[in-house]
Amino acid sequence: MPALTKDRNTPQRSGEVLALDVAANAEIFAGSLVVLNATGYAAPGSTAVGLKVAGRAEEYVDNSSGADGDAIVRVKRGVFKFANDIGDPVAQDDLLGTCYIVDDQTVAATDGAGTRSAAGKVIAVEADGVWVEID
Repeated sequence: MPALTKDRNTPQRSGEVLALDVAANAEIFAGSLVVLNATGYAAPGSTAVGLKVAGRAEEYVDNSSGADGDAIVRVKRGVFKFANDIGDPVAQDDLLGTCYIVDDQTVAATDGAGTRSAAGKVIAVEADGVWVEID
């Protein structure tokens, strides 16, 4: 398509809350860390490679007996507090660096020797969790 030669009314859409098709056999809890699996469907966060972090689930969705896309989950993007992994904790010196998905509520400091996908950017570390920016 050639470059513009006049004004264009470009459509806009908010990217703060996404409606995502849920993976087959997935159960997603409100408040959990949600990822897109290798085929592009929403699933609970887990230790695996190739996942794309989507955000925090805004609702509970049970697609445990459904096929890919039989359910939809609303996922919010932003900064959220998740649990800090006990065995591989995120520390103060990890600020503004990447943390990694352990499960649907926990993040770790490293990729676990290549076994974990990125969760997002560490914004703060507190005694009761890690603030993670998902954008």
